Amino acid sequence: MRVFTDVEQLISHLEGLGHIVSAESGALFELDHALQCAALLAQTNPADVELQVAGLIHDLAHPWDGPGQPRHATMGAAAVRRLLGKRMAALIAGHVPAKRYLVATRPQYAALLSADSSMTLAAQGGAMSAAEIAAFEGLADWQAMLALRVADDSAKVPGAVVPGLQHWLPAIRSLV
Repeated sequence: MRVFTDVEQLISHLEGLGHIVSAESGALFELDHALQCAALLAQTNPADVELQVAGLIHDLAHPWDGPGQPRHATMGAAAVRRLLGKRMAALIAGHVPAKRYLVATRPQYAALLSADSSMTLAAQGGAMSAAEIAAFEGLADWQAMLALRVADDSAKVPGAVVPGLQHWLPAIRSLV
């Protein structure tokens, strides 16, 4: 794992994700999934640029994690906290607990998960307990984390036409 200390390192890493097959779907590259997620968040949360960028970078640590991806969210959060701040790190770290929350609170949600997301759910802790649900709902940005998770689950469409990485560079740079 690494920690990004300047925006150009982060952008270079994102560019590299354009050559790594997505852990979400073998029909996409990691960058395809990230761009789709950011575009969906731009539609649903147009005033929250930070959340949109979180959608773009939420899985940046997939290449660093192992089977089941149990640590990628916390690894990704740690990698950008110093560069992009506490909220960005919290949003990235929160997208896995958000999945666990949704599985626990919306019984139909589990059926919507991709095969990979269903498989990784067990490695990530499974459905939340009542105590974990209460703790999650106590987080400042828990609803934004849910929005990121919903976009994450929908951002797996091979061939989807969305803005490319160049579109997001001003937004990334504005957060540094």
